[in-house]
Amino acid sequence: MSFENLNLNPSLLKAIAACGYTEPTPIQAQAIPQVMTGQDLLASAQTGTGKTAAFVLPALHRILSTPAKPGRGPRVLVLTPTRELANQVTEAVRTYGKFMRIRSGAILGGMPYREQLQLLDRPIDLIVATPGRLIDHLERGRLSLGRLEMLILDEADRMLDMGFIEPVEKIAAATPANRQTLLFSATLDARIAKLAGNLLKEPATIRISPKQITHDNIEQRLMVADNLGHKMKMLHSLVSNDDLERVIIFSATKRDTETLAQELAAGGHTVRALHGDMTQGARNRAITDMRRGKVRLLVATDVAARGLDVTGISHVINFDLPRFAEDYVHRIGRTGRAGAMGIAISFASPSEQGFLGRIEKFTGKQITHHMIEGLEPRTSMRTASAGRSPGRSGAGNGGRAAAGPGRAPGKPYSNRRNEQAAPAVYRKKFAAK
Repeated sequence: MSFENLNLNPSLLKAIAACGYTEPTPIQAQAIPQVMTGQDLLASAQTGTGKTAAFVLPALHRILSTPAKPGRGPRVLVLTPTRELANQVTEAVRTYGKFMRIRSGAILGGMPYREQLQLLDRPIDLIVATPGRLIDHLERGRLSLGRLEMLILDEADRMLDMGFIEPVEKIAAATPANRQTLLFSATLDARIAKLAGNLLKEPATIRISPKQITHDNIEQRLMVADNLGHKMKMLHSLVSNDDLERVIIFSATKRDTETLAQELAAGGHTVRALHGDMTQGARNRAITDMRRGKVRLLVATDVAARGLDVTGISHVINFDLPRFAEDYVHRIGRTGRAGAMGIAISFASPSEQGFLGRIEKFTGKQITHHMIEGLEPRTSMRTASAGRSPGRSGAGNGGRAAAGPGRAPGKPYSNRRNEQAAPAVYRKKFAAK
């Protein structure tokens, strides 16, 4: 199938051709014709499947093909859980709408109100927004959703995880009852089904199996850590290797992200932090510095796991394993993009064994054990992947198999042992807790 078979407006086909795309991805091929019928849609698709175009293209087609009602409010509203994802969608709107006259913009937290008030002071076709700031404008009477034709929820599962269910339902209640609603999610579990039941009317359902995303171009490695101090030593060893050209390091919390960035900066590395408590300007600068090669290391929370598209990421390091297995897939997907090869390295202490098991069950793949010479763990992980012979490697493309089974288990893991082994900056963190 080609994009010409989807009956999109010629202006959109011209923009698609300018991007060099010829064939739609599975989610695009199934979703675009369905959305163009006007029916509500519930779709499951992982990051990296081309789902942004799957809703942006038919939304722009609708704007081009149907006359606008009187008023200033948006005709199409896209809600995203994070500002990074909103920026990605906004960029897609610009890319695919480059040959059409469209008035669009973003309503995001952390950005100046003046620019957003100017945006809302004139008729607008499409708005991309995060729920919190949009609610703010609604409650202050600065925004009307009375002429909305299409409501799109992107990464709905992430919205639920971040506690956005009430704001989303409040926004939906301010829109016309005859609107078309599209809901995209990485998973279709009971929570998503409940949300869809409240917002969608007799929706069509599309499921793109996660198994279609194999990440075959990403080498996945597991490094067992005895404790936090051991993790820090392995991290310093890895990032000192020149094979790591451009790296995203994922941490569990905002505070730990700042601490890790400070620790790495003190070691002489060019590094930026990225998390939800930063202003939008600071977040944009961190991403821009990474894209331009001004910094080599980006330490981030899961705010960077979805919607962050930076070319040339050679490695992803999971300093902390994610709580949800699907977030692991999103994290490692930041490398190995556009046909390039990538390496994903995950640290795991015995206390994270449950997270590791869920990740391997979700991906259907055992992660190969690796060790850094001189930093071998004293403990072992009893997981589905533990029976595999560990590789012994540095950070780069090597990693020859080590002879014999893994090392014998060490002493039981405990927070006290963790605290005693950690560097001074981390001992302060534990004391604060």
